[in-house]
Amino acid sequence: MKSRVFESPARVVFALVLALSGTTVLGLTPRAVAAPTIFPPERPRLEPPGKHASFSFDLVTSAGAAVCLPDAQGEVRITSRGANQVMDVFVTGLPANTTFTVFVLQLPHSPFGLSRYEGDVETNRRGEGHASFVGIFSDETFIVAPGPGAAPVLHPGDANVNPATAPVHTLHLGMWFDSTADAAAAGCAANRTPFNGDHTAGIQVLNTTNFPDEDGPIGRFGR
Repeated sequence: MKSRVFESPARVVFALVLALSGTTVLGLTPRAVAAPTIFPPERPRLEPPGKHASFSFDLVTSAGAAVCLPDAQGEVRITSRGANQVMDVFVTGLPANTTFTVFVLQLPHSPFGLSRYEGDVETNRRGEGHASFVGIFSDETFIVAPGPGAAPVLHPGDANVNPATAPVHTLHLGMWFDSTADAAAAGCAANRTPFNGDHTAGIQVLNTTNFPDEDGPIGRFGR
């Protein structure tokens, strides 16, 4: 009878590998990881775009929503993508399962000035939401109308001709309830505003009044 030690050398090697592997696995026992949050783990703050490819800034609760939505907050991240930019909007502390509209603005507060409907953010059951938009979000964001012209009238309140204007930079952001009913359900004023697709939006909930009127955060990207 052969010695058991030499009977199966492959088995000995395999056992040694298993032992070493077991030691490694035990040494790398995974630790508990916190649940993901609405905000990305890294939140850069207004760093010069010449040195970094992206920067972030906060949205603050508007004056009209400060009482009814005291926990509302948001963060915006603008990132370079070739010749364009991606603008990610993250929000939390809002009513659950609710649609909000996002506008690029000349002014973050009334009378708002020239404004452009950028898109929607829908919250989940925890009142958190995120949306991404692709376009020009930098010091080159502006609206211009070299002259007046006929405009389509699709909804009540639409103008049938535009006013002429030289280039006007729109470097602020604002976010509104998509409907007055949603605003009322959240305990907010049910005032009707034109800030959605058919001009039947509720009140503004978040904006960039934490920046000067003539120095909106969007314009800080690209300088």
